[in-house]
Amino acid sequence: MRHLALVGPTASGKSALAMELARRLPGPPIEIVTVDSMQVYRGMDIGTAKPSAAERADVPHHLLDIAEADEDFNVSCFQRAALDAIDDIARRGRRALLVGGTGLYYQAVVDQLTLPGQYPDVLAQLDAEPDTAALHRRLGELDPVAAGRMEPANRRRVLRALEVTVGSGRPFSDHGPGLAAFPANGRFAIAGVWLPRATIRARIVVRYEQQVRDGFLDEVRRLTNLSRTAAEALGYRELRAHLDGRTSLDEAMAAATQRTAAFARRQRVWFRRDPRITWFGAAENPFAALPALLGHWSAA
Repeated sequence: MRHLALVGPTASGKSALAMELARRLPGPPIEIVTVDSMQVYRGMDIGTAKPSAAERADVPHHLLDIAEADEDFNVSCFQRAALDAIDDIARRGRRALLVGGTGLYYQAVVDQLTLPGQYPDVLAQLDAEPDTAALHRRLGELDPVAAGRMEPANRRRVLRALEVTVGSGRPFSDHGPGLAAFPANGRFAIAGVWLPRATIRARIVVRYEQQVRDGFLDEVRRLTNLSRTAAEALGYRELRAHLDGRTSLDEAMAAATQRTAAFARRQRVWFRRDPRITWFGAAENPFAALPALLGHWSAA
């Protein structure tokens, strides 16, 4: 019995598709394992597009609300929790369906990556430097491959790569089997959802507008102490700037849309590297890919 994984960029409709696949696929019952670095946090519900209580009652979900928003929850923590959840699902004669767009978390689980260690003393020294661009330049000198894979302003990722490079004495990009290695994997049947970039951007705009109507501003207002990891969540930084009086709501929404669209492009690049993913596309409505996905996975 193979488990399943459905990946793709944010706002591609993969979560809704996964719910329908879990309801309709033949064979053992399916439980969803969310592969999202932000949905792990309690209280970050609207902005992370977390499944509703009704959806969770309909199809069991795992790895939601397992950390506090002020807690640094990293890929190692996620990998352990995800593998435990998948083993538990299998023991009960069910199948796991991994769903999400956090590429590193997905690969850490599917390939059971050997993750580099942690060096808290080194991290503390690096974190004393407030200039993230300067840290990224230093990473570029020590590990240009890793530096080229990340956004220079993404402080969390830059710090982690530097921490490992300095602490271990080896480039961050050299650890483990390598993110560019895609070994044959008989445990998972992997599919991806593809939509045109313009469609993704339009869906991002509509989603943010609905989230604001649903109370996203109040959610951000309540979350006053986010961890370094949680603070990277899309939309939260921008709406916090608005609540602090530094931008208008329209400016905050435009900035959030821009950052999210850029993130979706990076997700697309990440997943396109993996030759094991079978892609299913649609022009506008992701549910147009549902019949082909059902046919593809019915025999998996």
